[in-house]
Amino acid sequence: MKKRSEGVKKHWVLSLAALGVVFGDIGTSPLYAFKLIFHQRHGIPLTHENIIGGVSAVFWALVIIVTVKYVILVMRLDNRGEGGIMALLTLALSSIQDRRYLRKFVILAGLCGAALFFGDAVLTPAISVLSAIEGLEIGGDIFKPMVLPIAIGILLGLFFLQRFGTETVGKLFGPITALWFLSLLTIGITWVVQKPEIIHALNPIHAFKFLTGHGIASFWILGAVLLVFTGGEALYTDMGHFGRTPVRIAWLGLVFPALTLNYMGQGALLMVDPSSSDNPFFRMYPVWALFPMIALATAATCIASQACISGTFSLTKQAIQLGFLPRLAIRYTSSDLAGQFYMPGVNFILMVLVIIVVLGFGSSTNLAGAYGVSVSGTMLTTTCIAAIVYRHHLKYSLPICILGAIFFILIDLSFFTSNIAKISHGGWFSITLGAVIGLLMTTWREGKKAIERYQKSKDYELEPFLTSLFKDPPTRVPGTAVFVTTNKIYTPHALIYNLKHNKVLHEKLLFLIVTVANTPLVAPRNRFIISKMREGCYRLILRYGYMEHPDVERALRRLYNTHLLDIDPSKASFFLCRTNIIPVKHGYSNMPPWRERLFSAMVRNSSSAIAYFRIPANRTVEMGEHIMI
Repeated sequence: MKKRSEGVKKHWVLSLAALGVVFGDIGTSPLYAFKLIFHQRHGIPLTHENIIGGVSAVFWALVIIVTVKYVILVMRLDNRGEGGIMALLTLALSSIQDRRYLRKFVILAGLCGAALFFGDAVLTPAISVLSAIEGLEIGGDIFKPMVLPIAIGILLGLFFLQRFGTETVGKLFGPITALWFLSLLTIGITWVVQKPEIIHALNPIHAFKFLTGHGIASFWILGAVLLVFTGGEALYTDMGHFGRTPVRIAWLGLVFPALTLNYMGQGALLMVDPSSSDNPFFRMYPVWALFPMIALATAATCIASQACISGTFSLTKQAIQLGFLPRLAIRYTSSDLAGQFYMPGVNFILMVLVIIVVLGFGSSTNLAGAYGVSVSGTMLTTTCIAAIVYRHHLKYSLPICILGAIFFILIDLSFFTSNIAKISHGGWFSITLGAVIGLLMTTWREGKKAIERYQKSKDYELEPFLTSLFKDPPTRVPGTAVFVTTNKIYTPHALIYNLKHNKVLHEKLLFLIVTVANTPLVAPRNRFIISKMREGCYRLILRYGYMEHPDVERALRRLYNTHLLDIDPSKASFFLCRTNIIPVKHGYSNMPPWRERLFSAMVRNSSSAIAYFRIPANRTVEMGEHIMI
């Protein structure tokens, strides 16, 4: 009984913590989503019937997309407790290993989803913070010129603080976001009581009439309705931090009711005062509460932006581990928490793009078109891959998987095409940014394949090479040499170059291969595979999950201290190669010359393997090599 009560208490604590990280994005949607449904460019008159229909469309979008699709269905597809597009991608690939063309489709869909997520990461801070600061405009015309400078100042501060981590302020995220949702709930109830007929919005017939009864305007409205569940993907992405049950408790227990009643409250306000359609969220509050709510909204949007930025760092790191991006510099902001890190290069690029977006679009209304493309595109890719996982991993029957996929794909396509039609209204930005990220990821992947083809034709396999080497061994010198590589089969180039130039071989040799598994984490007991190849010569395979970060020195120290490996890392010398790619005609690459040059530039600008694998720099010899692809 005591264990059960402790388990319940733990779930509630985790649910509170999840509010700030998981629900920040979707929780700030009421700031801008509902006003865009009745934006003047749609030409929808503010009649009671249309207002109820608009609220009904919002409610049923939250039910079908967030509650049914994500909370009930997609969140079942965890990869050892972890969620997100990369977890879904690896889960799908592991279940269709013998299906070549289906694997290609899954990889393409996964890369598209990841690329669009990066676009979402740029737009979320911009539209969220802007929509909060735009509340100042209600306080008077004197505040209008201040909106952009204040928003930019807040965003610059947010990106500047990334280097210090969020370990301390992160403890405040849950309570602040809980206060935010309680305020949404309270003000929503206040207005629903004044106009109780808004409750009729729970009837799906009103949503159907609203979304089909206005001609082409109904098609445009879908793009605005989509904005109410931006951030819905975060429920799945951040599931691994808190667990499936706490996220579901937080959604069904507070977030969903608060959002529903707040949107109803905004609808009730418009039924009383249609002139409030310019910003119904802030106009729900009395004058005395306006500035406190702007402050709370700003805090909530900063939390939502922080969660999105941290999610971008995490996704980038996973993409690097899985071989979709080159190594990038990582700085850890906590000595205790491995998840507390930031990536200076990614942080800087995000900051520049976000500021450009804020200055270029100027308002949350103008940003809506760009935002919708990235969100709907990510949703569509998730649906496609999830259907494959349900069929091939969970072994659901083919008819059920097909029917479910068709149902959700039709919905996702409706939202996606509605936003694609808004290319001239900002959709071009998401498409362009997603295409650039997708190009970089596919170029890196194809370039790595070209290197593999080069190795197969030019390199020596390790076992035969050592057999030949020890028939007539070179001069042996005291000490230990550790050759770090990511290839299990072929001889490390650093060993070949060391023999060629120094013409010596250390007494002890360790071939250390770092590999990444298709799981988020690798249990400590499965981390090491040690084999003795011959006297004084060992092979060590270090296995890491795609959410973990390699730490070679720490792993070797652990093995030495537990007497599993008789090699003292503090006395060893490490050898590795720094590759320079040279594109040539009729080489090993199937890419056009300009993509080969792009791959070469990505290799040159990738971070040092010494820092990435955490190898002691003062005992490392790095050799340069040219590979012609």
